[in-house]
Amino acid sequence: MKQSFYSHGKLLLSGEYTVLDGATALAVPTRLGQWLHVEPSGTDGMEWNSQNPDGSSWFTARFHRQELTALAPATPFPSGIRERLLYMLRAAVSLNPEFAKRLKDTRVETQLEFPREWGLGSSSTLISNLGLWAETDPYDLLAATLGGSGYDIAAARSSGPFFYTVRQENVPRVQPASFNPVFAEDLFFVYLNQKQDSREGIARYRQRPAPSAEVLKTVSGLSLQLADAPDLPSFCKALDTHEALVGDILEMEPVKKRWFPDYPGSIKSLGAWGGDFVLATGKVKDQDYFRQKGYSIIRPYREFIL
Repeated sequence: MKQSFYSHGKLLLSGEYTVLDGATALAVPTRLGQWLHVEPSGTDGMEWNSQNPDGSSWFTARFHRQELTALAPATPFPSGIRERLLYMLRAAVSLNPEFAKRLKDTRVETQLEFPREWGLGSSSTLISNLGLWAETDPYDLLAATLGGSGYDIAAARSSGPFFYTVRQENVPRVQPASFNPVFAEDLFFVYLNQKQDSREGIARYRQRPAPSAEVLKTVSGLSLQLADAPDLPSFCKALDTHEALVGDILEMEPVKKRWFPDYPGSIKSLGAWGGDFVLATGKVKDQDYFRQKGYSIIRPYREFIL
């Protein structure tokens, strides 16, 4: 019998990096996500096929039964695609040994609804779907593989905007956020034409001194201000303050100052700084500013966010 699992993509509107140290972040699930389909294959082992949005395959592999049932090695998370996937499957088995039985004689197909280079969570949606299939805690599976704050796992299972906080006991707190801005038509996302590696960004952040409790409190407050902003000027003020604060923490120049200094609206990095999408404010006609600079992938808030 065929089984299907689905998880949404993610965007972090506030709290980037500092969410790792306990700041409350504001995050949203995207309308686009990833499917995972499983069915019996009638052959030994597992056949795996990962597909792009257009249906073309970007990765295929075959795993022998002995590979799938081996214990997850106590080594750093590998870099190769096949090795990473096998590591995830073994980690899921370690968390739920009964899952090993479901891995045998199967054909698995994953179907992305967004391009992998967009940074919306091709890996986190896979982790979430594997957690659903393996009937194991997706946060534990994430900790055993990719690592990170886990907000992307929350987004994968969420039906709308939410606040996300990592507590000291490493149990996340996920609370619905009543973020439904009346000025949504003045919000849009711009893809910066380059993929940013979140793991590398986190590693760089960890090399710096941890932010103070006061800074974390300020970031958490800004997340609340963004969610509760009554109008666009209030929202932009919180956006600009947040962007400047994280820039100081990272000792990096904010994206607007670096690349778009003459843009009239606000621009904020999302997630790992330096790539993927940014959030911009402005009218529809203001989107031409980015197109003229070669950034053609622009998505209005209402069309992009669940």
